[in-house]
Amino acid sequence: MTTAPPALDVRARTIGLVLALGGLMVTVDTTVAFVAVPAIVADLDSTLPAVQWVTSGYLLGVVAVVPVAGWAAARFGARRVYLLTLVVFTGSSVLAGLAWDAGSLTAFRILQGLGGGLLNPVGQAIALRAVPREVRGRMMGLLGLPVLIGPVLGPLLAGWLVDTASWRWIFLINLPIGAAAILLCAYLLPPTTDRTVVTRIDWPGLVLVCGGAVLLVLGCTLVGESGSMTGRTGAALGAGLLLLVGFGARTVRTDAPLVDLRLLRHPPLAAGLGVLGCFGAGYFGAMTVLPVYVQGVRGDPASLAATITIPMALAVGLTMQVATRLVDRVPPRRIVLSGVTLGLLGTLALLLATTSGASYPLIAAAGAVLGVGSGATLMPTMAVAVRDLENDDTARGTTLLALVQQLAGAVGGAVIASSLTLLVAERVPALATAERDGLAAMLALDPRSRARLEDSLALAVGGSYAVAAGFVALSMLAALVGLAARPNEDRTQTRGQRRTIRSR
Repeated sequence: MTTAPPALDVRARTIGLVLALGGLMVTVDTTVAFVAVPAIVADLDSTLPAVQWVTSGYLLGVVAVVPVAGWAAARFGARRVYLLTLVVFTGSSVLAGLAWDAGSLTAFRILQGLGGGLLNPVGQAIALRAVPREVRGRMMGLLGLPVLIGPVLGPLLAGWLVDTASWRWIFLINLPIGAAAILLCAYLLPPTTDRTVVTRIDWPGLVLVCGGAVLLVLGCTLVGESGSMTGRTGAALGAGLLLLVGFGARTVRTDAPLVDLRLLRHPPLAAGLGVLGCFGAGYFGAMTVLPVYVQGVRGDPASLAATITIPMALAVGLTMQVATRLVDRVPPRRIVLSGVTLGLLGTLALLLATTSGASYPLIAAAGAVLGVGSGATLMPTMAVAVRDLENDDTARGTTLLALVQQLAGAVGGAVIASSLTLLVAERVPALATAERDGLAAMLALDPRSRARLEDSLALAVGGSYAVAAGFVALSMLAALVGLAARPNEDRTQTRGQRRTIRSR
């Protein structure tokens, strides 16, 4: 009979909840942006490809700063870095709310990404170092609370603000949350006791990974803007891939890499990266589709688009809380495989529901299935990947996971958005020849024209879920291959380590 792991003590719970408040800002900020995209396009008199960079710029800012998370925490102390990033994120949120055009909004969103990108990996490192291994799954579940609250609160608040006030307030709401998080963290987070001095940072490696990420996302975006694989698009994609390969080669040769790829020798971490990368590209990329479908295809308000996402958000949060706790008790392979399977079924259900003009309750139900799959995949996979790492390897592991997940989200979002643009141009060529780009013209349709084109628009916008389903299918393959070699190792190792801990 397996002994249940001990509960988190009051100190650990306090640390987890304080760190979760910072994570809540990041989660809310991510979810509200998807709902507000059509309103931003209209208010700034811009185009969808330009406003897409508001989202991609944020993710690229995250990619740029995530590789230095481990270095910064070791050099300056995790607590100090965490407080500084809270200040940067909160201040740049206010600036984003005051932006005057798409370019300035993109710049401020990149600055937001530079702050928000460090919050999760540094916060996770602080939390995991504060508790023993046997309760790290529970701590990860506590850190997952923002995923339960944020996706429900964020879209609802964003939809209401967009319909009744302005999209600008979706960024300004971070001010009171950020101020509270800064004060609480300043007083309650434990001081850093294991800081090590790092004399230099791998600047060439940082240039390689940032340049590669930007060019890769740019190439994926240019496919949608140009409608084909042009020489410029191919050059951007090729250069981006070469830079990322060069970054990987440099990482394994240098003594102080930004991201230590040698950690991939740890099988759970390697498998986790494969699952998170593919699933993250499909799941986070798919989040851009439903708001465009509701507001562009059916012409309904932003608040309704937000309401439809509530079942999926609740499913993600509730499932995550259960699944991350089960990681400490049952073989994680069962949890992750169940998650990716449900994620694939949910994505396929969204594909069928949106392209066939199904009712909103059916679309919401399909989204809930995807939400259950996501909740059983993302945080449990991260918990399994890093729970056996110790000391500085914990920070390096969380940094590597965060980098891959954010880069996958940026690339997946760009690929799915480009696919959506190409499908609209193919299904409704009249929109593609308008003065505005096809998606912006779709958002500006009058009710009579939208009703006439609704079937074609539904096939175009909903059809982009097929790309998301392809990514999720790859994550299932990664889970089957990466977690299949030693299916009983996790349970055996857990019992053995518990015996070691008790013997001490």
